[in-house]
Amino acid sequence: MRIDSHQHFWHYNLAEYGWMTDSMAVLKKDFLPEDLAPFLKQAGFQGTVAVQARQNLQETEWLLELAGQHDFIKGVVGWVDLRSPHVRSQLETCTRHPELKGIRHVVHDEPDDYFMLLPEFLAGLALLAEFNLTYDLLLFPRHLPIAVEVVKQFPDQRFVVDHIAKPFIRTKTISPWDSDMRELAKFENVYCKVSGMVTEAAWGLWAVADFYPYLDIVFDCFGPDRLMFGSDWPVCTLSGAYADVARIVQEYLQQFPGEIQEKILGRNAVRFYNLT
Repeated sequence: MRIDSHQHFWHYNLAEYGWMTDSMAVLKKDFLPEDLAPFLKQAGFQGTVAVQARQNLQETEWLLELAGQHDFIKGVVGWVDLRSPHVRSQLETCTRHPELKGIRHVVHDEPDDYFMLLPEFLAGLALLAEFNLTYDLLLFPRHLPIAVEVVKQFPDQRFVVDHIAKPFIRTKTISPWDSDMRELAKFENVYCKVSGMVTEAAWGLWAVADFYPYLDIVFDCFGPDRLMFGSDWPVCTLSGAYADVARIVQEYLQQFPGEIQEKILGRNAVRFYNLT
């Protein structure tokens, strides 16, 4: 089964999506399962993982409802307040839905770069393994050393780096992103999503070859068993159509045997998120 491991749905509301600037006008509308389904079919994917875009419990519940209504939504990465003294109760409520597979916090928008090392955040993170939930690391390159310190504390927790940690593809900058990613990849409980690359390049002006130096590095340090494709739809539409985003990875994978291609295009996501 081929899986898009990272995409979003929303009902657009200016107050709740204030991060959408004027340059992101194409995102300022509703994006729902019926909008995504044709693109999935065209690109050959049978399922997706819907990922949170707002930090409230109402969105998590809504995404879980959508997953119950649409068979192709195989899992949800939602949000709970990991800093809250009531986080256990929140997790108990949300995991009544078997579609909840993981949790994410928009760490890269926090004003404190060391947010993940706050004691209350670490305490919430410590509960996830008990509920068999993964954690998506949404980072900028400067957060990678901090992520290493976090991951060291949780050897039994499954982590995945979203969007290859958003390297500066626009300026063709590799270092120190490359060495920091290699350090994080040493932990075998950390996976990486090959996603979100087109929005880190010059929007609409990139060439496929722009991404290959970054793909070479993540393939070298994570290997074929800890990488998974994600479209980051609809955010990707700022810089490229769904089909274009899928084609970047699918063409890159042509150099590998079919078994490796199938792992990265679906089987690794199924295993990581316990999808059925």
